[in-house]
Amino acid sequence: MWLYDIAREQCPTPTYMRHLCKLSLDSGYNALGLYLEHRFAYPSVPWVAGLGSLTPELVTSLQKEFKELQIVPFINLLGHFEGFLYASGGEQYACERFAGMSGDPINPKFVSLCESIVDDAISIFNSELIHIGGDETAQLGKGASQAFVETQPGDGKAVLYGQHFAPLAQRVVDAGRTPGVWGDMYFEHPDALDMMPKETVIFDWQYFKSPEHTSELFREKGFRTVFCPAVHTYNASWCHLPQTERNVTEHAEAAERLGVEGVCVTTWELGLMGNYNTILPVIEGCGTILTSAESGVGQGAPLVNASRDEDIEIYQSLPTQESAPNLLRAYLKHSETQEEWARLMGVELQECGGWFGFGGIRSGIKCRLLLYSNPFLLWLRDRGSLVGEGGDRALELAERATAFALDSDQRGVSQFVKKSVEFVRQVDKAAQAYADKKPGEAMNHLAPCRQIFEDLEKIAVASNINSCGSLADIHRCQKARRYIEEVIMKIKQYGGGSLGYLPSFETLLHPKFVPHDQANWWLINKWANE
Repeated sequence: MWLYDIAREQCPTPTYMRHLCKLSLDSGYNALGLYLEHRFAYPSVPWVAGLGSLTPELVTSLQKEFKELQIVPFINLLGHFEGFLYASGGEQYACERFAGMSGDPINPKFVSLCESIVDDAISIFNSELIHIGGDETAQLGKGASQAFVETQPGDGKAVLYGQHFAPLAQRVVDAGRTPGVWGDMYFEHPDALDMMPKETVIFDWQYFKSPEHTSELFREKGFRTVFCPAVHTYNASWCHLPQTERNVTEHAEAAERLGVEGVCVTTWELGLMGNYNTILPVIEGCGTILTSAESGVGQGAPLVNASRDEDIEIYQSLPTQESAPNLLRAYLKHSETQEEWARLMGVELQECGGWFGFGGIRSGIKCRLLLYSNPFLLWLRDRGSLVGEGGDRALELAERATAFALDSDQRGVSQFVKKSVEFVRQVDKAAQAYADKKPGEAMNHLAPCRQIFEDLEKIAVASNINSCGSLADIHRCQKARRYIEEVIMKIKQYGGGSLGYLPSFETLLHPKFVPHDQANWWLINKWANE
């Protein structure tokens, strides 16, 4: 199985979904997982589905057309509930008011909503497996649940978690189906595992190492287990190919050795200027790796039992050249130019270091440029690496990759890297001019940044059309362009000393800047930001 992350703002059309189903079968997968969250038109929750959400009618049509492919729903019923909580009508279910991404497991209305979502999934999807989520519940025991947790003997959070998910899993069992849950929270609260029905399949996701050791917790207690590697897109400007191949190979070979239930190749966060079309050959290559493992082919990566930080360091230290043969071969099947594009963007780019290198968290370039509504954060935090030699190398690689790009999807990914570096360099020139008390020159340096985000907006529009990508990215680019114009006006108004003092460039760039607040009270007083 491979997992399509619809929840990160994807807008799948019938044509695109049929394409993915066919690709799944052609690549050797027997199931396609659909990670839904709020991007599905649940009949019982009509207020949650935004434009472009997957519909029950499309799922029904696909199941009739692709009878040999299991189409599996992945819903989330505690954490990762944010798409519900921040839509009007969802506030009542939140663990904490306007904070985080978890529902309140002791709120009867929330429990009833979860039951309705499970019933919707069971009635619409024909798959044997119904995945009910459960990962990354960092707010467990907060808000109204805190008193409950404190009154329990032992691990009160385990009791809270188990009492929420065990009945939902049993609801799936009672419907004659198999419940699936993510495994990560059981490492923190193992007692909760004893409350789950034994029919439950545990999905053990380990993105930086083999699951052979971690899965012992589940296998020793008699639970069937699925191993879940990652296609490393969420932590990359595009995709880290060597680490992806290593991760998938480790999981596939461990699954074959241990005879577990299967492997689910996860893909995450192709919003923020990502593009699913550009990684579909990766999905094909991962299918080849899974088939090879089943055939006993493969060299077997050495197993380690280290901390998370040590695991990430092992992946960071992988020799990149020639270390993703299966995935690059999948691009070569299409053309030599595609293979070279993938090598430049997926192998050589990470050698530039900084946020281009391999890491364990979401790409800082994507977040600081687009997600946080202040693109100048990328200059503020990362100008050292992007203005230096690493930025020079990234620009050169992005230019070369653009020349090898097959289509507008690949060109868009390459151009995102190029324009990110160019933006930071323009801002750096503006900062120097401002420091030299040349506000007019500073504005001139910022002026081309408006065009940078107009170009990125066009890329986002094309991604939405070609690969059913994020509509939010279009508006993120528009918002960034408008904010650049706002900063230019701030420099014009205040860069000449009209306030009697000259605000620092960093201060002037911030959305919370207020004229005459020379002390930046909004910054130095922590309570002011809460």
